[in-house]
Amino acid sequence: MIGSAVTRNGVLLGAFAMLTTAIIAATQLGTKDRIAEQIRQAREKALLEIVPRDRHDNQMLDAQFAVNDQELLHVTDDRSGFIASDGGNMQAVILPVIAPDGYSGKIELLVGINVDGSLAGVRVVQHAETPGLGDKIELKKSDWILSFNGRSLNNPLPERWTVKKDKGEFDQFTGATITPRAVTKAVYNALLYFQKNRQKIEQLSVVGQTNGSDDNGE
Repeated sequence: MIGSAVTRNGVLLGAFAMLTTAIIAATQLGTKDRIAEQIRQAREKALLEIVPRDRHDNQMLDAQFAVNDQELLHVTDDRSGFIASDGGNMQAVILPVIAPDGYSGKIELLVGINVDGSLAGVRVVQHAETPGLGDKIELKKSDWILSFNGRSLNNPLPERWTVKKDKGEFDQFTGATITPRAVTKAVYNALLYFQKNRQKIEQLSVVGQTNGSDDNGE
């Protein structure tokens, strides 16, 4: 009798454990899908801040290409650039860019460049700059980052692509010059990269390539 009860309890515990495992697995699977979708929506929102939806008819997240360039973008691992196109024609590209010389380390950016070589917009993705000083590169802290909109390699002239303290065009922050100087230089380098690689990027757009490579700007 005792042995039967023990066996029965063991079977019940085993069944309960299997049921619990199945429930946890199903919950994790459902949560995983929701998290993946939330991440995708957040990434899409960031891209659309730079190139609004009314400027293209494709899904930029589905029009990615690999970027690995140490010379100008300072991207040392494969990251994704994004192409915005309308009717199959490229309208803009969004590049991952790193300013390696921020005050507190590297500053990660997304730089949008229109097909005519002008800037569609710039956003800071990640940084460790000083709160209240260098963090003004964030749009939520100030509108300084919007001063790049519409600029190009010749607007201003190359020698003016720096902060005013260095006789340039762009404002620095009170008590913080290193951070805006680093970002300004990185944005200018992104424009140089696009000029150098524009033809290859446009070809990716035309053929609908989403997993191409574009190494070292060569």
